[in-house]
Amino acid sequence: MLSTKNKWDAWELIAIKYLQKYNYIIKDTNFKFGRFWEVDIIAFKDWITVFLEVKYRISIKFWAPEESITKFKLFRFRKTIEYYTVKNHLSFEKIRFDVITILKWEKSYKLKHYKNLEI
Repeated sequence: MLSTKNKWDAWELIAIKYLQKYNYIIKDTNFKFGRFWEVDIIAFKDWITVFLEVKYRISIKFWAPEESITKFKLFRFRKTIEYYTVKNHLSFEKIRFDVITILKWEKSYKLKHYKNLEI
């Protein structure tokens, strides 16, 4: 039986394969800042560093994946992204924040890529 973390990793791998299909270069995964703050995927495309959060749900009965992005989570993403950007000497003008949502269907899944979200 897969642990919870391994199940999430499987969905992050689907997101990575999707990104690679569209010529994103994966630079880092599960980048942590502090004890609980993390960005799932850091990628590079067209001279832009893209920070991605992957949200997965097996049903929209209670919450759609998009609805799990709260103001507090956006604050945490922003602080983590700022730390990574300064630590790696990146230009703030050449970064963006995206969210990939994955909704499980019976034998497949539906993936949506939201680009250049404001944090």
